[in-house]
Amino acid sequence: MTSPTMTPVFVVLRVGAHLLFFGLIALVVIREALAPGAQSGLVIGLSAVLLITYALGAVFARPGGPRFGRLGLWWIGALSLEWVILLWFSSEAAYLVFPLFFLYLHFFGRWWGPVAILAATAAAIFALGLHGGWSVGGVVGPLVGAGVALLIGLGTQELAREAAQREQLVRELIDTRSQLAATEHEAGVLAERARLAREIHDTLAQGLSSIGMLLHAAERADPERPGVEHLRLARETAAVNLTEARRFIRELTPPQLDDDGLGGALRRLAESRWAAQGLTVQVRVSDSVTLPMHVQTALLRIAQGAIANVIQHARASSATISLATDSETLSFVVTDDGDGFDPRALETGPPSTSDSFGLHATRERVQQLGGTLSVGSAPGHGTTLTVTLPGLGAQ
Repeated sequence: MTSPTMTPVFVVLRVGAHLLFFGLIALVVIREALAPGAQSGLVIGLSAVLLITYALGAVFARPGGPRFGRLGLWWIGALSLEWVILLWFSSEAAYLVFPLFFLYLHFFGRWWGPVAILAATAAAIFALGLHGGWSVGGVVGPLVGAGVALLIGLGTQELAREAAQREQLVRELIDTRSQLAATEHEAGVLAERARLAREIHDTLAQGLSSIGMLLHAAERADPERPGVEHLRLARETAAVNLTEARRFIRELTPPQLDDDGLGGALRRLAESRWAAQGLTVQVRVSDSVTLPMHVQTALLRIAQGAIANVIQHARASSATISLATDSETLSFVVTDDGDGFDPRALETGPPSTSDSFGLHATRERVQQLGGTLSVGSAPGHGTTLTVTLPGLGAQ
């Protein structure tokens, strides 16, 4: 794969190689035209065939092209054969070996490419000696050209590899930066939730607790006074709202997820809070499943809300929380053996009821994650709440 940062370099090299080949073919043709001989027509014809073959290969057999592969090897073989035939009739064709050097390196790689270059160099030296007699220049010239081609070709390949490594490093840095930004965002959200929980605890919850204590004291001071029933109602209302405020605090401050993840947090809840309330909860969530923090927090909230409804309304003895993943989806299921209910009646009931509001809030959480929520239940047959999230199974 060519690095985008190296693309201009390769384009220049490729265009330069094409121009060099066409220029050397033109040199052979002009030489035969200026000094015609008995075989000039044959040389010009062979030059035209070689030029056409090169042009076709440059279009259809280039790396990354639609037909690159075995056809490319056939093309480089035909090109080499045509060059050897032309070399037999014209000594000027020996100069065409220079652009061929780069083709050999390009097609045969860093191991077989130098072997092909040596073979082509030997052919060029032999042809120059055959046509014009043996000389130092006829031997040294092709050898120097082969050495320069090897240095340029191998150096370019090394640059390409380094550029590809840099591109991979840049992509990894970009991915890491994105993950860091997401982590910082999640940390900020959790910090804000913790701040809100502290504010509610220090202001609203403390105020409601104080109001309840004062009303209870006033009720005990004169239990027979007129209007004491209003004091009792106010105290009970304050107590209910205090319970709700404490529930908000619990929801805003989830159990620690960093150490053991979602499975560990659910097991701690099952062993402490839910067991103390008389419900046995089995947690079937593997600690090896890695999920984003916001997904873990949302699933924890969903489980807390579902188990709270089970404890308050279902009269169940046991419940099960399970999580399953595959390559495409995540499935989070909460089941209980309680009384069950009619989901249609709950969904069509008044939205102000706590059960309907809880189900509506759970559905909103799931929709924010791009998933779906289904509730299966019937009177006397328990309840199954299933959350399905896409695109998280492979993480």
